[in-house]
Amino acid sequence: MTSHDGIIRQEVEGSSVAFAVRGGAPATVLAHVVRRFVYEIDSTLRSGDVTGHTSGRDVAAAFESNYLSGTAIAIRPGSYPLGAKNGLFPHELVVVRDILAECDGLVRWGGDEPTPKESHFQIDVGPEDRRLRALAAKIGQWDRTPGKGAGTVDAFLPSRQRAARDMERRQAG
Repeated sequence: MTSHDGIIRQEVEGSSVAFAVRGGAPATVLAHVVRRFVYEIDSTLRSGDVTGHTSGRDVAAAFESNYLSGTAIAIRPGSYPLGAKNGLFPHELVVVRDILAECDGLVRWGGDEPTPKESHFQIDVGPEDRRLRALAAKIGQWDRTPGKGAGTVDAFLPSRQRAARDMERRQAG
């Protein structure tokens, strides 16, 4: 169901999780982020553990304003609040870094912000950016192809870890 401002309720396959987000490519990409989080980090996520679009204008950090446009989500924001660091185990951090690399730098993680929020993931380009649409199309193809996409990735392969480290350096700069 789409609202007048393009905000939809996005369900995440393989879980009971749903969140409000801008429809189209942002919804596809952010749902992929959550799906990988569920499959590879925390399969116990429940309804309400992922938040997205809000119309409340109170934000504690500038990057949180992305919730207003529906282009950001928080996964377990109470567990990984603004200002807290090192909330993820090392193997979970490897997965987060792999997700960011897999998304070609089009998703930014709040853990990399000067004031971190490790629950935060945002689309890091305009919601109509052609690169975002191409990534969403690629994710859609993975979803339709057995053996591809979320749940089939080995984030610990040396080639994927190199790509993740490279992306971390690019996004830090």
